Amino acid sequence: MYAIIRDRGQQYRVEPGQTLQIALTDAEDGSTIEFNEVLMVGGADTFVGAPLISGAVVKATVGEVVKGEKIVVFRYKAKARYRRRTGHRQKYTEITINDIVVPNK
Repeated sequence: MYAIIRDRGQQYRVEPGQTLQIALTDAEDGSTIEFNEVLMVGGADTFVGAPLISGAVVKATVGEVVKGEKIVVFRYKAKARYRRRTGHRQKYTEITINDIVVPNK
């Protein structure tokens, strides 16, 4: 069974037991969070929301905060000997999907 959820403008395809990185949240490590914006649930029975499935919930456990890949930004001005190299590493929250709950239809 899988579900497509929406979290702060991003959509994720999730399955129970899957670990993924989402945008940084202020939830504590080890706590449980619920995603109520479920767009679709697939498997033996498929449910498609219009746009959401009412009553469907995806439960997940919050893991640690991790950093993404480094992005290197290089700026320069031609003929002026101006060179600047900076980098950025975005922080993400790691979550593990526990359960997908769909109301009986």
